[in-house]
Amino acid sequence: MRAASPTIRVMPAIGPAGGPASGQIKGTKYSISAASYPTLDIKNLRLEEAQAIYEKDFWKAAGCADLPPRLAFAVFDTAVNNGVMRATRFLQLAVGAAEDGIYGPATRAAVERAVAGDPDDLTLAQELHARRIHFMAGLSGWSAYGLGWARRLAAIPAQGAHHWPAEGTAMSRH
Repeated sequence: MRAASPTIRVMPAIGPAGGPASGQIKGTKYSISAASYPTLDIKNLRLEEAQAIYEKDFWKAAGCADLPPRLAFAVFDTAVNNGVMRATRFLQLAVGAAEDGIYGPATRAAVERAVAGDPDDLTLAQELHARRIHFMAGLSGWSAYGLGWARRLAAIPAQGAHHWPAEGTAMSRH
């Protein structure tokens, strides 16, 4: 089973000690920032436009449509928050592909091989998530923002399981 494109859910910004950020980025809507999209009219951005951006620039660019659900959710969230190349590198390391940060035929083949050995995609999603946590814990802002970031990261596996439970499980029949 491959994951369908996600419904975009906007999470609150996390600042010091995990509370709301005291100085949220100006020119941001639906977590799309004017700094990243300088020609975009952020003030008048519609949800459908934000979803199209997420679909094209993150979901498709990181290969999420080719991935099983929980792994796709983890890769997508990483792509949005840490960049597509970094998300792809974490994925490549998790599946044993050459690490170049580009989702292409070699990565796709490595994903298919790895998924065959992990049909529930739990081990792969866990490995990608561990690499992301390790990376983020090394960032200079971790001492100030780490608790909030850790809370957000801790929720990712549960969110992935909730939104895309494995077929045939009790959760998938809800």
